[in-house]
Amino acid sequence: MLFGILLGAFAIGVMISGSFFFLGQKSQNGAAPGLVDGVLAPCPSSPNCVVSEAHADDKHRIDPLPSTAWEKIPGAVTAAGGEVTQLDDAYISATFASKTFGFVDDVEFRKAEAEVHVRSASRVGYSDRGVNRARVEALRAALAE
Repeated sequence: MLFGILLGAFAIGVMISGSFFFLGQKSQNGAAPGLVDGVLAPCPSSPNCVVSEAHADDKHRIDPLPSTAWEKIPGAVTAAGGEVTQLDDAYISATFASKTFGFVDDVEFRKAEAEVHVRSASRVGYSDRGVNRARVEALRAALAE
C-alpha cells in the first residue's frame, strides 16, 4: 500500500516536472512584442506582466524609469543576468531566463521625452510570483546607483 502511494506521488512529480520543462522549452521560442502603435504592448490579463505605459491597469502598472537611466540600461540588464536582444535609439529589448526550467521573460524599454517606459512579462504561464515586478524594481535600484 505504502509503495503504491509513493510510486503514485513519484509519477505525479515526474509529470509536473515534465510539464514545467516543456513550458520552459516552449518559452524559449518567440520574441518580445515590441512597440505597438509607438508604445509598449499592453499586458495580458494574467498577473505575470508589468508595464509603465498610460494604458496599464492598476494590477499591471509600474512606475517608469527616469530618463537619465537610458544610457545605463544595457549594462544594468547584463549585470542582472539578462541578454540585450535589440538596441535602438528609442527601444531596447532583453531576455531573462530562469535557472531551473529556462522560462524566458521579455523586458522592454521605450525612451520617451521625460522618462523611460518599461514592460516585463513572462512568455508562458499564468503567475510569475511577482518576478517581473521585482526584476524591474531591482533594475531601477541598479540604475539609480
